[in-house]
Amino acid sequence: MPKLVALYIRSVAIGFAISAVFLTVLVGLNVAGLRGLIMGSSSGWIAGAMLFMSNGIIFAGVQFGIAVMGMAEPPEGPRGGNKAPVTLATLSPIRLESRIPSRRR
Repeated sequence: MPKLVALYIRSVAIGFAISAVFLTVLVGLNVAGLRGLIMGSSSGWIAGAMLFMSNGIIFAGVQFGIAVMGMAEPPEGPRGGNKAPVTLATLSPIRLESRIPSRRR
């Protein structure tokens, strides 16, 4: 199996594990009354499954993105730009005048 596919499968498994923990904490702490909504209805398991799946997809995507970005090689050479840093000595206040036009009645 290619390394990237294995990385993706691992990221999906971690994302859905995080989703299960997240849903358990949401229901356990009764955030926004979710425990009553999910446990109090005969079809509340559908809401729980939808929360688990949607959060699993989100967390898996984030986990895969973090893993892929972590694979990047560090840049070679000096870091940063070639512009001079802005200091307080280079900033000088200027005076502005504002005039309010008079109203005629």
